[in-house]
Amino acid sequence: MYITTLGLVLRVTDYKESSAILTVLTPDRGKLTVTAKGVRRKGSKTAAGAQLLALSEMTLFENRDRFTLTEARSVELFRGLREDVVKLALGSYFAQCLDELSDGDAVDPELMSLGLNALYALSNNLNTDALIKAAFELRLACLAGFEPMLHSCAVCGKERMTSPVLSLLGGTAYCAGCRPEGAGECAALSPGVLDAMRFIVSADPKKLYAFTVGPETEKRLARVCEAYLCTQLGRDFATLDFYKRVK
Repeated sequence: MYITTLGLVLRVTDYKESSAILTVLTPDRGKLTVTAKGVRRKGSKTAAGAQLLALSEMTLFENRDRFTLTEARSVELFRGLREDVVKLALGSYFAQCLDELSDGDAVDPELMSLGLNALYALSNNLNTDALIKAAFELRLACLAGFEPMLHSCAVCGKERMTSPVLSLLGGTAYCAGCRPEGAGECAALSPGVLDAMRFIVSADPKKLYAFTVGPETEKRLARVCEAYLCTQLGRDFATLDFYKRVK
């Protein structure tokens, strides 16, 4: 049976002499593993649409839950990423995060939308790389079920917290003086960082990257969002390490 779907290529693994195994995120069939025969051969008609971080309209042959790529027409290649090694490294980190959070056949259009919007913002310089990365990480944590409780101090209830901190494991914000002994490792916030995180958590997806902060707030926000996502997922990312090396 042949099917046609829109797919974002999250991973490309060389297979045999000229083929590849693609990990593809789709809006209607979840995450698929797709065999792309001959895609690495010179002159392959599917090569452009099957490259890492390509959004393509794909025709797949499905046989017993196995998928083979027969056609691929690129819809968006995010060329701004391919002209900048740092942006490409960051985009690859986004792809690995999406791969980690997508669950087999589970359809999650919000997850794919978040990834596409982040790649588009990064490719077209809609904000600084650091703010795009921070917004992506925190919103991804929310979609994964780890939305932090930022509205008020979990102990005293104040919205404008005094020297706010965030429990990286518990996802709970406290005034520094209210932090309980069992809160675990906490990240120091600031009023500006807290406001930015509240915006990211609740913003309309189309406006997620439409905010600005000062340089110091940006640096702290970037550290907190990265630490929070990695702590909640309980893992590190090789692509994140590579991004930091080339940045």
